[in-house]
Amino acid sequence: MNINKVTAVYFSATGNTKKIVTAVAAKMAEVLGAELAEVNIANPAARESKQVFGEGQVAVIGVPTYAGKTPNKLLPYLQEGFDGAGAVAVPVVTFGNRSFDNSLAELVSVMAGNGFGIAGAGAFACRHAFTDLLADGRPNADDLIQAAELGEKAAGKIAAAGAPADLAEIEVPGDADAPYYIPKGVDGQPAKFLKAKPLTDMTKCGECGACARKCPMGSINPENVSEVTGVCIKCQACIRGCMKGAKYFEDEAFLSHVKMLEQNFAQPLKDNKICV
Repeated sequence: MNINKVTAVYFSATGNTKKIVTAVAAKMAEVLGAELAEVNIANPAARESKQVFGEGQVAVIGVPTYAGKTPNKLLPYLQEGFDGAGAVAVPVVTFGNRSFDNSLAELVSVMAGNGFGIAGAGAFACRHAFTDLLADGRPNADDLIQAAELGEKAAGKIAAAGAPADLAEIEVPGDADAPYYIPKGVDGQPAKFLKAKPLTDMTKCGECGACARKCPMGSINPENVSEVTGVCIKCQACIRGCMKGAKYFEDEAFLSHVKMLEQNFAQPLKDNKICV
C-alpha cells in the first residue's frame, strides 16, 4: 500500500495527547516517506468541517480518556465528522494513570465504522489534567519512544498490505459499548459535578483572554472571561493555560473526586498499551 500523507489529528486540551499523537505520526511519515500534517480538533473552528481522508492517507487520531471512554461531548463529532473512504487510521488514547478502560476500544470501533482500515492502536499514560500527582512528567522520553515504536510497527504493517481491507484485525482491550465510568469522591459515593464550571480570581486575572482562546468548547466569554456561557468538560485548558493562576474550581464534588484520584491512583505508574 502506497502512502503519501500522514496526518496527526488530536484533541489535546493541555498538550499531552498532542505529544503522543505527533510522535506516532512523525515516525510513520518517516518510515513511509510521506508528507506529515497536523489537525487540532480541540480548536472549535476545526470541528466546523468534516475531516475527509482517502486512498493513500493515514490518520493518527488521538483523544484523552474521559470517564473511561472518549469525551462524551466530542463523540458525536468523532462519529460524524470523519470520513475514511479508503484511508488508514491509527487510533490513540491517553489516560491520567487511572485506566483507559474502554476508550481505546470505542475509538477503534468508531473509526472503523467511519470507513478507515485500522493499522494499529495505542493507549498512553499522561499527567492527569486534574492534578500533577498522577503521572507527572508524562509523557516522558520512554513514552515518546514507545509512541514512535507504535508508529514504526503500524507503518510496517501498512507497507506490507495491498489495501486497507488486507490489514489484519487487531485485538484491543475493552468494550466499545460499555457505560461511562462513574467518578467517585473520597467517601466512595458517586461525585456529581457535571455542572461545575471554573471560577476566576479577578485580583489575579490580567484579562489577556488566553483562557477563552484555549477553551475547546468555546464556552468562555472573551469579553468577560469570568463568564462561562456554555458547557464545561473539565478539561483544565483554562486552568493550566492561565499564566496568572487566576482560574480555579471550588465545586465540592469535583474537588472530592480529585482527592480520591490522588489517594488511590498516584502509584504505581501505569504502563502503555500498544496494539498492532
